[in-house]
Amino acid sequence: MKHTLASKRSPARTAALAAAVTLLVGLPVLATVRTAGPPSSVVEGDLQAPGVQRVRETRANFLPPAGSTCSDTPVLSEVPDPDRGQVQHARRSRHAIAESEAAMVSEAVMPPSPPAPPAPVPRSAPAADAAYRTSAKAMAPAGRASEVAVRQQSQVPVTAGVVDDNADFGAFQQFLQRHGESAQLGRDIRVRQRLQVVDTQGRPVPDAEVSVVAGNGARMWARTDAGGQVWVHPNAFDDRDTPRYQVQVRRGGRSVEATLQRGQKNALQVVMPDAAPPARARLDLVFMVDATGSMGDEIDKLRGSLQGIVRDISRLPSNPDICLGLVTYRDRGDEYFVRGWDLTGNVGAFQQVLDGVQANGGGDYPEAMNEAFNHAVQSLSWRGPSTTRVLVSLADAPPHMDYAPPRYDQTALAALGKGIKVFSVAASGQDTTGEIVQRQIAQYTGGRFIFLTYKDAADPASGAGTQTTHDVSNYSVDTLDQLVVRLVREELARLPKG
Repeated sequence: MKHTLASKRSPARTAALAAAVTLLVGLPVLATVRTAGPPSSVVEGDLQAPGVQRVRETRANFLPPAGSTCSDTPVLSEVPDPDRGQVQHARRSRHAIAESEAAMVSEAVMPPSPPAPPAPVPRSAPAADAAYRTSAKAMAPAGRASEVAVRQQSQVPVTAGVVDDNADFGAFQQFLQRHGESAQLGRDIRVRQRLQVVDTQGRPVPDAEVSVVAGNGARMWARTDAGGQVWVHPNAFDDRDTPRYQVQVRRGGRSVEATLQRGQKNALQVVMPDAAPPARARLDLVFMVDATGSMGDEIDKLRGSLQGIVRDISRLPSNPDICLGLVTYRDRGDEYFVRGWDLTGNVGAFQQVLDGVQANGGGDYPEAMNEAFNHAVQSLSWRGPSTTRVLVSLADAPPHMDYAPPRYDQTALAALGKGIKVFSVAASGQDTTGEIVQRQIAQYTGGRFIFLTYKDAADPASGAGTQTTHDVSNYSVDTLDQLVVRLVREELARLPKG
């Protein structure tokens, strides 16, 4: 049974995660879980996931990543609340929500039609961050001191599972089939083909710019991942079954063209002229966190583990040049809507920013995930060529699909075009809609779907374990910190050696 609105707000959830102290503390818990799920040995194309309305994309909805260095100081920017200056939404308490579901449903039937969120407004980082920490502290719940005391009682490892929906694409399509609402969400990914870019020595060519163009003008953009690979989904950008596409791959001022046949089983391999790999890997790592009240424990875990994650990543054999960014979000009518701190190489300054983030607000179940995802992809200064870009998204609720655009599926197209791989992390309380959204984003961008696990799947208070309520099978389990580090390590290990 999936988590519901009631489970997200339940005292059991708060107590369970409060007892779990910091993210990723304690000895690693290693396991592989193979449940009696649907068979995964399905030839790609045999299954047909629910189809969504297809759209013809003809223009890029993003600017290429162009940053050369990261700031020494985290710079804060905001997406203003569209409701500011208007009548604020009534923000009800968790208890009031539970007692007034009928009223909430009635309001949701005819949601307001607000304008699209304005462009983010940059602010001076030191002054803005100081004001944010002060206001956040003032708004912290009265019982926060007792929550901190609970978190300090014992050091319990936080475990999480992970699945790769591209590695087991048949199982992912079956997942979409089992949940009919997926037909109204995301893009049509029923047709999927692999593009591999290598040099004349057979080495992968990472971060190469790829464009795929149909004769009717439909086109998509992508950047190859660290292994020189891109997954192409023709139905996600072409509203017709075009039989062939022209592919252009560019890197370092050089360009190669090829033809992709719709439905071809073998990967299309494009060979580029040799180019010297960079001497040192560059990694842009951004965390996107739901900062509403129910996420307080996850934020505390991330805050306490960040230095360990960065330390372990910096010790990897590739010795990456790391830049860190953060986006937090709440919802309309809260203290703020979306806030972002741009990429910085100053780990200490970034830690101070994270220390100032407090969980508060929220009211209805969905949150401003669409707007936060768009801000993370479109407004942060992701570095340019020869960079590995990773976004870790932590959420326990789906996005508001009743708000005006942007929508997460549009932003996923931009993320692929900018070469940003998303690792979606589902916290306790995430419902089926949220799971669909998070898995669609991760699958389309070539990332992973991660989810917290417990000893008893139905009881987050049961402690660390291997069980989950999410609709997954054949997944591995580890402590969350080790899992994040492992995924980054595997990504960087695919880079050609400089």
